[in-house]
Amino acid sequence: MSNATAIAVAFVDRLRSTGVDAPLSATIEYQRALGALGMGSRDAVYWAGRTTLVRRREDIAAYDTAFNTFWDDHSVAPYEPPSVAMSIAVDDGESPDDDDGGLDGHETDEAPSIELRFSAAEVLRHRDFASYSNDELAEARRLMGRLRVTGSPRRSLRLVNGHGSRPRMDLRRTVRAALSTGGEPLQRHWRHRGMRPRRLVLLLDVSGSMEPYARALVRFAHAAVIGRQRVEVFALGTRLTRMTRELSERDPDAAVARAARAVVDWSGGTRLGDGLREFNQRWGQRGMARGATVVILSDGWDRGDPTVLEEQMLRLRRLAHRVIWVNPLKVTPDYAPLARGMATALPHLDAFVEGHSIDAMERLAAEISR
Repeated sequence: MSNATAIAVAFVDRLRSTGVDAPLSATIEYQRALGALGMGSRDAVYWAGRTTLVRRREDIAAYDTAFNTFWDDHSVAPYEPPSVAMSIAVDDGESPDDDDGGLDGHETDEAPSIELRFSAAEVLRHRDFASYSNDELAEARRLMGRLRVTGSPRRSLRLVNGHGSRPRMDLRRTVRAALSTGGEPLQRHWRHRGMRPRRLVLLLDVSGSMEPYARALVRFAHAAVIGRQRVEVFALGTRLTRMTRELSERDPDAAVARAARAVVDWSGGTRLGDGLREFNQRWGQRGMARGATVVILSDGWDRGDPTVLEEQMLRLRRLAHRVIWVNPLKVTPDYAPLARGMATALPHLDAFVEGHSIDAMERLAAEISR
């Protein structure tokens, strides 16, 4: 591990301990910026981190504190952010317009400036799926292929060796070991209940109102299916369609194409309540939803009876460990859950999150693992 990488990882760990959400992709950008700029200038190091790791204004104070305490531990004087303006971007190394092929800093009479161009991938992470071009959508699918969606752990019935929580003595191994010590059980062996990830169920709205987001969200579902066991995916439209088998194809483009062909009502209407009722009756109550994390990806627009949706959300909530609703429209300024389906479902949710970008999908993966 290079010096820049080691320092980037250590500092991001310190920053996360203060409550700042810094995803892996931001850590990679920070490491690249440190490697290009070097660490001879505290200004450069400070602004490289401020630019790549801090996404919310309210996190700036926590970043400043973490920066100073981290560099104090490394025998570097505390840093006071300059009052002058500083422009920053991170270069992806592919721009043909750079003569020196790297990052250069210069000073003017008014303010220092460190030019670090944001990489195209970083910009893409925060862009709304609905505004993607075809090329950007292809790149987004590649980036989402790196996601690792891991369900929260739960205790299994299977016993494993070890002295874990609430262990039970393994009499067979203990007696066998005692045979070599004259019958004295000098060494006791224990077993305890092991851990396994909870089942993950994804219910994806493929109606016409979700068309700008559906294919990107199917790519997220594909990453979940091929990345772990115990994942089930269904399409919600005017009917319920199971897509798990189609999305098990390793090739992402082929998997998404197969899933789209399997859903006969893609970009049609949606009856969320009827779809959830079919899921609960055919699969949920038979074990698929019991103790599972259930994720509904929908904008909440529903043509069905709201009383049916409310009844089925109540049933689902009793079965599942957690119910998460992902709405791509939630990022919209002044958003309010006024759509009939969304307003009906909201009281029965454990989490209500955004789903409009790669960055939002990364945060969703973290929410699922809770």
